[in-house]
Amino acid sequence: MNEAQKNSFAEMMALGQEMAKAMNPALEHFTPKGFEAMFPTMPKDLMESFFGKTYNPEGLDAKTKMLLTLAGLTILGAQAEAQIRITVRHAIEAGATKQEIAETIALVGVFGGVPAMTKAMELAREAMDETEGDAA
Repeated sequence: MNEAQKNSFAEMMALGQEMAKAMNPALEHFTPKGFEAMFPTMPKDLMESFFGKTYNPEGLDAKTKMLLTLAGLTILGAQAEAQIRITVRHAIEAGATKQEIAETIALVGVFGGVPAMTKAMELAREAMDETEGDAA
């Protein structure tokens, strides 16, 4: 990214923040992490009802679906930071282990590339650390 692109991106971000502030002054300090806080982790039973075998008893369980979602988000280049952290939290709640999460991300690194895999691992680690803190 050259200097002109960096400046135009910064200008675009500043303009977006100004527009948000004009619409609602409380949005001045809004961050993507704040957006994540609006979506608590669903309990395992509820997740299994919505994403698991309720409608297709012979299909995939919620844990597997969360790991597949994580794989897709990683392949997309790990650009959806909030979505990756939310998906990791949900995968853990659905019964996925840290090893399964790391293995899922590492496996799809072949398709999404090392930078995407590295970023997804970093985001997953953040989510896992937060999840451990919540349990303590």
